[in-house]
Amino acid sequence: MDSRSIVDIAIQACEDKKARNIQVINIDKVSSLADWILITEGLSDVQVKAISKSVEDRLEEEANLLPIRKEGTSEGKWALLDYGDVLVNIFQPKERSYYELESFWSNGEKLNIESPIYSNEK
Repeated sequence: MDSRSIVDIAIQACEDKKARNIQVINIDKVSSLADWILITEGLSDVQVKAISKSVEDRLEEEANLLPIRKEGTSEGKWALLDYGDVLVNIFQPKERSYYELESFWSNGEKLNIESPIYSNEK
């Protein structure tokens, strides 16, 4: 399974738990860290944990993938799921605003997940 397909599954898992403001940035041309970074948020530690669990469950079920590393999933302030080529970051709004990962990765290419083209690809 390619990294873009992994991103699509992660987006759906986030949407299932009503994650807010999902941003996906292609960073493969600007970093060797990963191909994609997904950034989203939940309004509480319970919602951050639920989004994180949803991503883990969907990727395990649909792609037979487990995260290589995960951080912050028990605290629910900033959960990081590292799938190698795909990094999933789930924040609470205060932490997202503080770290501003979108600004840090602004030289990457944002994926417009609201576009009709993307919707047709799902």
